Formats: sequence, structure tokens, C-alpha cells
Amino acid sequence: MSRTAKIRPLQPDEISLAVDWAAAEGWNPGLADAGCFGTVDPQGFWVAEVDGVPAATLSVVNYDDRFAFLGFYIVRPDLRGQGIGWALWQAGMAHAGTRTVGLDGVLAQQTNYARVGFTFAYRNIRYSGPLPPMAGADTGEGTVDLAAVPFEQIAASDAAIFPAPRAAFLKAWISAPGHVGRALVSEGRLVGWGVVRPARSGWKIGPLVAQDERAAERLFGALCAGAQREASSSIDTVVLDVPEPNAAAVALARRHGLTPVFETARMYTGPIRAVDLGRLYGVTSFELG
Repeated sequence: MSRTAKIRPLQPDEISLAVDWAAAEGWNPGLADAGCFGTVDPQGFWVAEVDGVPAATLSVVNYDDRFAFLGFYIVRPDLRGQGIGWALWQAGMAHAGTRTVGLDGVLAQQTNYARVGFTFAYRNIRYSGPLPPMAGADTGEGTVDLAAVPFEQIAASDAAIFPAPRAAFLKAWISAPGHVGRALVSEGRLVGWGVVRPARSGWKIGPLVAQDERAAERLFGALCAGAQREASSSIDTVVLDVPEPNAAAVALARRHGLTPVFETARMYTGPIRAVDLGRLYGVTSFELG
């Protein structure tokens, strides 16, 4: 039975509702995600209400005039199958207009996404496990604080692995409370960088960008060590979301004892600008790309 829902944008201080629902679904968002996500497109987060109470959430954030990303598609379990989610979906996709829309689809929804115009690109695999013990150079020796790197270099590196510019988001992500960013610089050139952040459970690394596996290895160690130093108590879990086409990234996760716990399908409704998955060792976020 279809039910009538009121659909409206979430205000910036309400985005935490979608993040909390994602946590309840087991997606383990970061503690400061809501504030960072709102910098991309403040009008891109939506809620459907039934009798004045939230019934479903969705985000379709517009990065520029060519690319948008969909996430947080969650319908309250007791209201599923009543047409509420579909009505919200249509409102969100209308917000994207003619832009290519990307998403990371959970296994149960991938067939449904294909039916409404999304095409499979590749798998992302969530690896998780105990924080690896680090020693010597693995603790970050030779890396620098990401905040010390000229932002233009970070943005240029990010442009190689993400389909749209996202300067406001990156600035918020780097400086968010609890986030630790490390970079590897050689002769004034940025060869790799990454961010690790506290999540509802453990810490999550993302993005992790590097020109090669050796640089990624050093940064992974630096981020794990940085998280351990930042934490007020012992960290027992680290999460790394890996694009499967990057075999070196998969090998990095396995080498450190991380195991697959979850996967998504990266899907798009149309063409995107070229990205170099060979440099992407850790996805920033399944919710915003």
C-alpha cells in the first residue's frame, strides 16, 4: 500500500539524522561525517516524513554541473514497500537534473539500480581488521602533516581519482575534529596522501591516494600510527575501502591482515571524466564517493 509522504530537504544541522540511520544499518560512518558532507551541496540531503515523523532519507549531492553522487538511501524498516522510498528517490534524482549520478550500491539493491539506469563500473570492497602493529619507518617517518601541504597540490591529486572537483569538502575533511592527515612529499612534489578518521567503531582510512604501492604502504603505516596517537584509548579496528580493480590496494589490505567484510558496486548513470584507480588505495566514503 502506498502512503503519502512529505518530502523536504534536510537542513545542515539535520544531516546527522541520515548519518545516524546509516550507523543503524551497520555502515559505520565517521564521527564528524555529517559536518563535512554538508559542505558539498547543502540542498542535496532529503527526508520523507509520514505524519511528521522521518520515514526515509536520501542524499543526491551535486558536485558540479556534470556530476552528482547518491547515498543514504534508507527507508525505515516498518515502512518499506509502501512507495515512500520511490517518491523520495524521484525527488532526489530530479535535484541532479542532467548530471551523471554515481553511487555505491549494496548487493541487495544492485539489480534495482540497474533497472533505473545505473550501470556497473567496478566493485569496492571493505576490508577490516585489528590495527596492525607498526614499527620503525611504518610509523610515518618521512611523512608530513597533510595540512602543511599546499592545498592546490592536494586538490590536483584528488582530481586524478575523483570525477569532480570537491575543494570545500576536502578542506573540511582534512581539518575535521579527530581526522589525521599524512602526506608523502618528494622534491617538493606530492606523491601520496591520506586521511584516517574515528568512526562509530574503530577508525577508517579514506581517501588513500598514492603514486605506487610503496608510497601507499608508507602512508598506511603513518595513518595507523597517527590514529593510535590521536585516540584517547586503544584502537582495535581499522577499516579500508578498496577499489577492486587496484590489485596493489587489495594486496596492501591483505598484507596487513585485513579481511573483506562488505562490498558495494560503483555504478553510474552516464559518462564521467577519467579517473586513475591505480592511484586510489582507499575510497573516501561510500555515501559521497
